[in-house]
Amino acid sequence: MGLPPPPEPRHETPVARAEPGPRAGELPHAPEMGRARQLLGRFHVTGAFWFRFHAWGMSILSKRGVGVAVAVFTTLFFFCLLNIRRAIARNLEVVLGPGGFLRRQARIYRTMWTFAWCLSERYERLVAERTFRIDIDLPRWRSLFAPGGGFVMVTAHLGNFEVGSMLPAFEEDRQVHVVREKEADPEAQAFVQELLRRAGGTRYVTHFEGEHELQGVELLNALHDGGIVGVQGDRPRSGGRIVTSTLFGRPFPLPAGPAALARAAEVPLVPIFVFRSGRLHYRVEIRDPIAVARTGDRQRDVAEAMGRVAAELEWAICQEPHQWFCFRDVWPGPRRSRSRS
Repeated sequence: MGLPPPPEPRHETPVARAEPGPRAGELPHAPEMGRARQLLGRFHVTGAFWFRFHAWGMSILSKRGVGVAVAVFTTLFFFCLLNIRRAIARNLEVVLGPGGFLRRQARIYRTMWTFAWCLSERYERLVAERTFRIDIDLPRWRSLFAPGGGFVMVTAHLGNFEVGSMLPAFEEDRQVHVVREKEADPEAQAFVQELLRRAGGTRYVTHFEGEHELQGVELLNALHDGGIVGVQGDRPRSGGRIVTSTLFGRPFPLPAGPAALARAAEVPLVPIFVFRSGRLHYRVEIRDPIAVARTGDRQRDVAEAMGRVAAELEWAICQEPHQWFCFRDVWPGPRRSRSRS
């Protein structure tokens, strides 16, 4: 089913203040779990069982076997994960416009199918060490790495963001610190952290949001030392401050942290998105660096920078709507979707 061409992003001036974000311990954009999480525990879709099972499967399956597994489990989860299906459909309705029942189901399945491939290939990279083909504008990429200069790499839950975040560590021998949101299951979080530690070595350090009080100082020091900090800018953090911007013409909360960190370190924000193009094949898109102003109004400086990040997020989502993996309804309540012709 073909997609119409994406519209030009339209943005209002963001709200120029930092507001309280989700309370500590909340996972604002995680799938709604309800009683199913309580009943299933580690066997819930967010639980440790599926993380371990998926990684084990990718470690033993052939490339052809991976395709069979993706087809089987995408179809299984399509029929089982009703809350996630509903969230995908409603979020894509804002991006792509309204559609009938069959069109909505096709959008849901295509998004879940793409997510299954990206997640499976992530594990193939981490546990099977299969080779990826990566398309990237090398001169533009290398222009980011001025001697001694760091930057904040901001991306989204879109495509395979870990491919982009690992590139500086492996290709440029730069220290990379990646900040991730906590997993719903602590056992699953520990499993992911260990996999990334083994795959990334000493040059690729994974942090989980709020894991200790001096995390901000550690990241600031890394940037001052010429390192790179990777963050996801499309969802607020537990216990963090937010900036209210707009996405597709609707209010959308963004974390204030990426711009605040870049401002404090006096380094740019660089939006980088990694789109899946095919089997073990990804395309890295490097957008223009965003300089965070340093005026007397810190909150406005941060809000304006995150407003520019919102425009880049909208651009990226428009390129590959079915690679935006947001499994909670981010615009709850009645809404009228704009049509796209």
